[in-house]
Amino acid sequence: MILASVFVPAVTAGLLGWALARRWPRIDPVAPRLAEDSSIVRTEVREHPRLRLLLRRHIDPSAATGLVLTVAVAALASVITAIGLLLLMVRTHSGLASWDLAFARWGAEHATPVSTRGLRDISLLGGTVGVIAIAGVVGVLEYRRRPNRAIPALLALTVLGQFAIVNIVKAVVDRQRPSVHQLTGYSGSSFPSGHAAAAAATLAVVALLLGRGRPRAVRNLLAGGAVGLATLVAASRVMLGVHWFTDVLAGMAVGWGWLALCSIAFGGRLLQFGAPVAEAEAIAEQAPATISDRAESRSPATRLG
Repeated sequence: MILASVFVPAVTAGLLGWALARRWPRIDPVAPRLAEDSSIVRTEVREHPRLRLLLRRHIDPSAATGLVLTVAVAALASVITAIGLLLLMVRTHSGLASWDLAFARWGAEHATPVSTRGLRDISLLGGTVGVIAIAGVVGVLEYRRRPNRAIPALLALTVLGQFAIVNIVKAVVDRQRPSVHQLTGYSGSSFPSGHAAAAAATLAVVALLLGRGRPRAVRNLLAGGAVGLATLVAASRVMLGVHWFTDVLAGMAVGWGWLALCSIAFGGRLLQFGAPVAEAEAIAEQAPATISDRAESRSPATRLG
């Protein structure tokens, strides 16, 4: 029963992640909107010298980066809002926090030696040694498959950055662990879950790297797998009695939010630092070009000529 209680939500979350990636591929924060067709935009601009000169004179590049900055700020605001709401629920014992004690007690009451051993093995995927090992192996393999100097930097920023954020939040909140029999070791305060955050961020960046240059169907499966495994790790921490339900929700929010910021900075699958700025400029160039071309095609001189 314990193992089923962690695998069922993990599979459900994985399917939802796969469906989301399949349904809205261009809303993915790690896939810039013009990542695949930005060369077409630049080609069109190059074919119109006068238009290119006009764009350079009248388009402010800083304004073009507004799209990227908006997405980044939105990701950051979403994470802060989610954590704030969860903390409010914890303080008032309302909302999702009302399930905290029930989940903790259920896990402690139904634990068996087999389920405890299985949960401990699962939680290793979100431990410090586990995420560093996963990031290291995938980083080496992906660097050999499609070399890019941004790979080690992206992995280091994602993995080490979430560690720093989680420890800072833990120190500020200083929440006590569940008041049940803990079935595995732990350290530090409870909110947010470090294992959940590490699994969410690391597995997501691994899915991002493994998906480079692969068919969309494969990328969708990788996204679903990353979400499912992160949920599996988070659920295991609750059933082991070392984290509250709201702790792991906050941990996953931190992990995915931090990954979104890192992937935006590194241009998603382009893996070029600052690439989203170039893509935003391409978007700014594309709109005036389209308008100018339409105006030119509809002008009296064009119709008479």
